[in-house]
Amino acid sequence: MLTEVSKNMCFGGWQKVFSHESSELGCSMRFAVYLPPQSESGPRPALFYLSGLTCTEQNFITKAGAQQYAAKHGLIVVAPDTSPRGIGVPGEDDSYDLGTGAGFYVDATREPWAKNYRMHSYITKELMKLVLENFPVKPGAIGITGHSMGGHGALICALRNPGLYRSVSAFSPICNPSACPWGQKAFTAYFGESASADWEAHDATKLAAGYAGPELELLIDQGEADEFLGKGQLLPERLVNACSGNARLKTRLRMQKDYDHSYFFIASFIGDHIEHHAKALLA
Repeated sequence: MLTEVSKNMCFGGWQKVFSHESSELGCSMRFAVYLPPQSESGPRPALFYLSGLTCTEQNFITKAGAQQYAAKHGLIVVAPDTSPRGIGVPGEDDSYDLGTGAGFYVDATREPWAKNYRMHSYITKELMKLVLENFPVKPGAIGITGHSMGGHGALICALRNPGLYRSVSAFSPICNPSACPWGQKAFTAYFGESASADWEAHDATKLAAGYAGPELELLIDQGEADEFLGKGQLLPERLVNACSGNARLKTRLRMQKDYDHSYFFIASFIGDHIEHHAKALLA
């Protein structure tokens, strides 16, 4: 059952936040839904947005300015939280890049994380089902995007579940988590200390080489002034190289001069991304 937490009129539609008890995560979760004015007349395509480290559902809906573009194209936009909350796993609140706010959109297999840190199944199964059952979403017309950790999440959700999402894009995604400090820390905790099949199964660069689903065009925007690019956390060139060997994946990597890792960057290009998804989902 969904409980409406808040609603605000925005660009002729409604920005709403809901809570529910998650069976996958074992806790209460919140997610945001923007319903464009066109949704009052019938089913509309939907776009899922996955946020980055430390974020909740609030960051995107209050900072990105996506609603005006979603209203223009008639897209429903769904923005979930980034991890379970208040589970009580030892160490989940000790650092910003592991545990609370850092679920990495994977299903953990290692204790003590395995029972509750199941964000991949939450996004692709439980939340997907809730959205389809409770909102006027057009079946088969769903896209996914995200930022940083959420960009990684968007990529692996699309690549691991061929056909579930018709379109995909990302802002400054963690493209090769098996090879960067953020990913190595999270994967060690969630999957175990040695690089394994679980690591590869949740790494977009590894998944791209073997992807055999419907053709996808990956739109990726990356700020050239992004501090995490220089620190080797994002590695977009590795994903581009992996996709270049797979005819089913077309990658548009746009390096944006002087832009950083912040929501100022996202707000500057969110219109392009929503247009990218609208083109695919409204076709």
